[in-house]
Amino acid sequence: MSKGACSRERGGLSLGGNRAAWLSGERGAVTATSPTLRQRELGKSLRQLRHDLGWTVEDVGEKLLCSATKISRIETGQRRPSLRDVRDLCRLYNVTEAETAELMELARMAREPGWWRQYSDLNLDPYIGLEQVASSITCFSSYYVPALLQTEAYAREIIKAIARKIEPGIHEQRVEVRLRRQQRLDQDDRPRYRAILDEAVLRRRVGGPAVMADQLDKILKLEREGKATAQVIPFEVGAHAAQDGNFVLLEFQESSPVVFVEGLTTNLYLERDSDLDRYREAMEYLRDEALSPRDSVALIAEAQKSYAGGK
Repeated sequence: MSKGACSRERGGLSLGGNRAAWLSGERGAVTATSPTLRQRELGKSLRQLRHDLGWTVEDVGEKLLCSATKISRIETGQRRPSLRDVRDLCRLYNVTEAETAELMELARMAREPGWWRQYSDLNLDPYIGLEQVASSITCFSSYYVPALLQTEAYAREIIKAIARKIEPGIHEQRVEVRLRRQQRLDQDDRPRYRAILDEAVLRRRVGGPAVMADQLDKILKLEREGKATAQVIPFEVGAHAAQDGNFVLLEFQESSPVVFVEGLTTNLYLERDSDLDRYREAMEYLRDEALSPRDSVALIAEAQKSYAGGK
């Protein structure tokens, strides 16, 4: 919806254009899918209402006596708003009673629990929710095998390496969640999944030769089953288009794409057109620089045999 799609009528906000269609029925496509997507759609709608009034998140925070960060996180779908939050925002934005009811209902549905919310330690909500409903997932990794491709042994090693002081119980939970996430690739409606890997991912010995041999064998198995495609950027390419880390591009049938960048302490969810364009451009360069899927499989198989011989 373009800025300015809302117009003042009869003392309230009349939501025009695409948004009016969404409220009147097209919303069903979103409500039939995922609480996480509903949360994102709610956030986008609230952000548009604020934009149409010409207010900043700081303006709204000041008026509601809360932080600008809270408003920003609601709008970007990183925080589940309470029903009171949505009610207060609708009142502040002078939204009509009928439209407020629609947004309140969307907020209720956004608060339905996903299976991953039982794991209170995780810092990947809403990411896992997006992962569960994405129609296409493309990831780039410089350092380790992406989560959806990991064996249990590899996952244990990599989680422990990143969080050295992790409590045993939390460690078990994170491994359990990682393996549960992988069920997405076994579903009939699984996403198109592509992993672009720096060759360093194959050469870095996580857990020793036996763990690495099994890990690379799993990638080859997923390739054979048509559940994932892997491409490797060989060392001889030299510097490439994404030297600064790992990222994931998630695409959906019924919502706009998201780029996810995971950090040690904070995660980024990028949705602006300029950000998406930049990461898509980088992804295209990476695909061009990588070996073909067939040649990548040959390289992975070669590395797997090398590790297997060293068991």
